[in-house]
Amino acid sequence: MLAHRARTGLLTVGILVAVLWAVFFLNLATGHLLTGHLAIEPRRVRGLDGILFAPLLHGGVPHLVSNTLPLLVLGFLAFLDGIRRFAVALGTSWFVSGLGVWILGGGLTIGASGVVFGLFTYLIARGFYNRNVLQILVAGVVFLAYGSILWGVLPVVGSNISWQAHLFGALGGVVAALILRKRPAPFRADRLSR
Repeated sequence: MLAHRARTGLLTVGILVAVLWAVFFLNLATGHLLTGHLAIEPRRVRGLDGILFAPLLHGGVPHLVSNTLPLLVLGFLAFLDGIRRFAVALGTSWFVSGLGVWILGGGLTIGASGVVFGLFTYLIARGFYNRNVLQILVAGVVFLAYGSILWGVLPVVGSNISWQAHLFGALGGVVAALILRKRPAPFRADRLSR
């Protein structure tokens, strides 16, 4: 079961990354036409569709490469919980990041780094919400490997990197972990010992 889920997860996340690269080359071939039409444009109605499409777009090879490996690793680890949980974690991170940028962003914004931050914080927070020792151990390993990305939620003067996407993506991951936390078994009076 786990081996099948791992194969499916690797394939699914691999396809997602392949789509990012395909969109990158399509955008390049069209002279960045997609960026002009599908980026998040903060506080403008025409920029709302960017919430959905901006994570698919990247400004250059270094930008896309910096998101590729973390997306593969963190997406794969999140997928091991199952496709439904992966979809909720991915979708919540994607949406909250984009909405936060649309509300508070400073300019045209593209890239999947908000999603990366969301998957990172989802993997960190879920074990604590679930009180699951294995998930907490995975969180520790993820934190050791990628914890330094948390500096990206802080504003940097003169930078064109969207700290808003990072911050709201990270919040989206925590929200996803909260939504997906395992509920305690309901109280049943017939279980009481007499």
